[in-house]
Amino acid sequence: MTVPTFREALGVWARVAATSFGGPAGQIAVMHRVLVEEKRWISEPRFLHALSYCTLLPGPEAQQLATYVGWLLHGVPGGIVAGGLFVLPGFVAILALSYLYVGFGQTTAVLGAFYGLKPAVLAIVVEAVLRVARRALATRAHVALAAAAFIGIFFFAVPFPLIVLAAGLIGLLGGALVPEAFTPRAMAPSAGREVVDVPLRARPTLGRTLAVAAAWLAVWAIPIALLFATVGREHVLAKQAVFFSKAAIVTFGGAYAVLAYVAQQAVEAYGWLRPGEMLDGLGMAETTPGPLIQVVQFVGFLGAYRAPEPFTPLTAALLGSIVTTWVTYAPCFLWIFIGAPYVEALRQSRAVAHVLSGIMAAVVGVILNLSVWFALHTLFGRVDERWVGAVRLWVPDRGSLELGALVIAVLAAVATFRWHWSMPRTLGFSVALGLVAWAVRPA
Repeated sequence: MTVPTFREALGVWARVAATSFGGPAGQIAVMHRVLVEEKRWISEPRFLHALSYCTLLPGPEAQQLATYVGWLLHGVPGGIVAGGLFVLPGFVAILALSYLYVGFGQTTAVLGAFYGLKPAVLAIVVEAVLRVARRALATRAHVALAAAAFIGIFFFAVPFPLIVLAAGLIGLLGGALVPEAFTPRAMAPSAGREVVDVPLRARPTLGRTLAVAAAWLAVWAIPIALLFATVGREHVLAKQAVFFSKAAIVTFGGAYAVLAYVAQQAVEAYGWLRPGEMLDGLGMAETTPGPLIQVVQFVGFLGAYRAPEPFTPLTAALLGSIVTTWVTYAPCFLWIFIGAPYVEALRQSRAVAHVLSGIMAAVVGVILNLSVWFALHTLFGRVDERWVGAVRLWVPDRGSLELGALVIAVLAAVATFRWHWSMPRTLGFSVALGLVAWAVRPA
């Protein structure tokens, strides 16, 4: 395995960022295909080890995984480039769509593009779930853990952190009692003795940890302090900086896990959004590259647009987008640059491998939950949440089935699984179908 030059890696990170559709499942699959299978810059065990750590963190695990691998390859500059580029295409796309949203409303072209993209992303997400499952579920114990995690979060709304904690404990105990049942192929002892394929960037020392923490806390906090000094604590931009900084610390489980909390606060407590607009923003985030948590940018955009003083509405909206994005991702770099050296130092530990393998199995179930949720909301215009005792059910209204979306999803699945089309080709094909289907769709 060879370590690429920084310039070569820059081009690949830009490519990964531009094709990172489909939420965490799709994004992780893209990175695995490019970094592990195609470029062979990082081994399978190291990729899964890093991914397991990233799933423990608040924030978008795919963006943090990119940052982690970038750090492995080229240190802190590599991590900044990989993590920053992962966000940039989505930021630009959502900014442009947000301007269209407030300037032109529900235009036929925009709605038609979304109508075609969502079913295509659904097919890509299904492929991604299968890819991740094939690599993480090597034993029956892991399959059982994945199934239990899916049932827990989908039917009983068990909090994501509790699922991760339980899976880690089961992996630890199971690995001690029946190690053959909790050691996946990628983390087997033979795999753990491989030659290190990328150099370690730094040793985990207390001095380094304190220095990194101080530097990245300053990166996170100084812009907030400048906002307070410039526009005051009561300005919408200052409130957004504080609110989304708090949200960044508690976003375990990804965008869907925090969606209800952000939507409730943004609509009811702050008045930044009107009811229903959060789903419009989520649609933008689902159908553009980058993490789904980027939906917060749309919230910041609209909130600042509607309370712009002393700026113009469009200037305030741009600042709102920047502020919310900054405070959402600055902590991600902090978690990676502090924790990655320790995680690498523990890579040879069999106990840690068992814990992380249990967590990875549970994450497959969580990703499957996100995929089913996405599928229901893509193929049906109305999906109701109902409770039968302690059991939660997502019940689609059969009369709201979007036949056009279903046809596009089937064709996108055929293109992906049968014809083996590339992601850009599949997405372009689906957008064209979506524009046609939306134009002839009954009002």
